[in-house]
Amino acid sequence: MVTTSTWGRRSLFRNNRWTKLLIATLYHYRGSAYLIHEFVIMPDHIHVLVSPLTSLERAVQFLKGGFSYRAKCELGSNMEVWQKGFSDHRIRDDSDYKLHASYVRHNPVMAGLCERTEEYLYSSAHPGFELDQVPQGLKPLSDGELVGAAEAAPFQDIKRQSELVSGAIPRPFKARTKNRTIRHA
Repeated sequence: MVTTSTWGRRSLFRNNRWTKLLIATLYHYRGSAYLIHEFVIMPDHIHVLVSPLTSLERAVQFLKGGFSYRAKCELGSNMEVWQKGFSDHRIRDDSDYKLHASYVRHNPVMAGLCERTEEYLYSSAHPGFELDQVPQGLKPLSDGELVGAAEAAPFQDIKRQSELVSGAIPRPFKARTKNRTIRHA
């Protein structure tokens, strides 16, 4: 999962034209830079669950750089759009995928932007968006084992994980990246 924020956490994506252009850019690189599994565009940040077809850094460069270029050309914007860098979380297995997919889908609900996930227009939870299948290495086999599951430490908050996977609305959480903590909401 990749999370990136607007420059200065400005609410650029409250503007319908900006948000539609970001969705168009996201889908423009689908199939060449990454596969799209889930996404949400919040007013000042985005979360995308993608499988990069190049390096993750290059995939994010296509999305952020491609959008910045198109915003300049199509919207006449010369302002800085994105904060430098991004935070990411490598999906370890099927339950980790479900946890993060649920977080992405419920982010607008948690932020008070809508009451139900499918009501938010700028999310893959909204009907009509075409998404790529869950990566094969994460799909559970019939006996409950996973194909190609990575070895990783188990999720520490088991209660929260089971709530998310079962469909309960998740609470905001903090993600550690290098030497800083990013609060997701």
